[in-house]
Amino acid sequence: MTAISIRLLTGRFHATQWGRHVNEGVPEWPPSPWRVLRSLVATWKTKCPNISDDLAERILRKLAELPDFALPSATVAHTRHYMPWDKKGPGHTTLVFDTFVVLPSATEVLVCWPDATLLAEERSVLADWLHHVGYLGRAESWCEMRLLDDCEAEKRVSEINCRQLGTRAPDKNTEIVRVLCPDPSSAFSSVNEIKQANSKIAYYDPDWRLCGETLWLHAERWAEAPGSRWVRYSRNADCFKVTSAPTRTRSIQVCPQVARFALDSPVLPLVTQTLPVAEAARRNLMGIFGRQLERRDGVRGMSEVFSGKTNEGQVMATHDHAYYLPTDEDGDGRLDHLTIVAAAGFGTDELRALNALREIKSKERSDSGHPLGVLLLGFGMLGEVSKHGPTKCSSVWNTVTPYLCHRHPKKRGSKRDCPGELSSHVAFVTARLREDIARLLEGRVDLADIPLDAIIIEELEENGVFRLGSRRHRPIEFQRFRQKQGDDGGKRLSGAFKITFPREIPGPISLGHSSHFGMGLCFPV
Repeated sequence: MTAISIRLLTGRFHATQWGRHVNEGVPEWPPSPWRVLRSLVATWKTKCPNISDDLAERILRKLAELPDFALPSATVAHTRHYMPWDKKGPGHTTLVFDTFVVLPSATEVLVCWPDATLLAEERSVLADWLHHVGYLGRAESWCEMRLLDDCEAEKRVSEINCRQLGTRAPDKNTEIVRVLCPDPSSAFSSVNEIKQANSKIAYYDPDWRLCGETLWLHAERWAEAPGSRWVRYSRNADCFKVTSAPTRTRSIQVCPQVARFALDSPVLPLVTQTLPVAEAARRNLMGIFGRQLERRDGVRGMSEVFSGKTNEGQVMATHDHAYYLPTDEDGDGRLDHLTIVAAAGFGTDELRALNALREIKSKERSDSGHPLGVLLLGFGMLGEVSKHGPTKCSSVWNTVTPYLCHRHPKKRGSKRDCPGELSSHVAFVTARLREDIARLLEGRVDLADIPLDAIIIEELEENGVFRLGSRRHRPIEFQRFRQKQGDDGGKRLSGAFKITFPREIPGPISLGHSSHFGMGLCFPV
């Protein structure tokens, strides 16, 4: 016994039965053995030239016998489109129906030759041969073929539901269908033996009638393909019955926590514009979300994840809402990516808004005439291994944007800062950074084993001046004021640091004032 399985990757089988016009809407089902063998010949000649003619003929002759089929449940569908028709003149079209068989992509069509026995060498060659078959029928019928071993073939014989009818009467609840099969006595005969008067001689390699091209067959006006024969098969009468899909239990959906975008513009924004780009991204996403969920009374939807505020307008106490992190990942001094991270996860409505984001609009960009486009690269989860962006893993992290202190110095009162911090800019900023790192350790379960004392903080400075990134920017070069009334980010003490953890930890790490807008962003070294 020899059996192969055919899995149609798109869940569609596009093939018109021989002798039928495409607009008749009669698909071929089961896939005809004539078509299967011709597909093998085409694959042999284009992808497997190392198979000798003698070995290929021995295998194909054994597969030229009549097979049985195991057909999965399927249905019929069609598309209709207009094709150019030059016979009526330029610009004219004709309506064409494309009828196809639809079946679940995970199911397989089983083709079984009960009397075909292959030698070990033939089985090995056929298995590799089938692996190279890319489609069956028209080119859009992508497929995977594989040779079943004897054990699996024996187990699946019970699935066969389409057999040659022969002289027996059809069983109850079955119907008769004509299937085009190769004729073993003539399929491998020479084409030139059947040439008609005044016809052009067709040359094929090998010179088999099985290899006759469709164009040649039509040109020679053959009513039936030479080397083939029609065989009556019986298949289930309800093989194309449409059944309702079973009700699926709704599974718990895991909400993605990371969205990655690539920035695109003739002139990309400078890295010093990190904060305004992040603010514009938040503003655009909130606008998209509001329009998509606008009610009939004109009230627009609001996302707590995007805005960081409750429905009552209160600032959220936790930091599970979105961080907007523009980054320069090629070191040219210009922002080229945007990573949006929310520990709370993006729900269905947020995902729809993220998918709809095409451009980060701002007044500055409109005035310059260089729109800032965005391309969604994908979604992910925090803690997943990442090779790109601020979510990578590392034990050493450098701030690439200024770290802005979360508070101002306290010079008087019972909670005033110590004289050492008040007298030294670096000491004060370093102390505030260590406080923010302590909050980071408390807020992340995966960092609970790291003691604060084991973390090393070093200043990134040259000649007493803090320097950031590959372009060695000073913190004062960055735009640090938000477009928010009363924001004082530009007046806060700032710095640049190298932070070393005792082990590798995943990002992102964004600390201090305006950390949700890319300030205090650390990048893995």
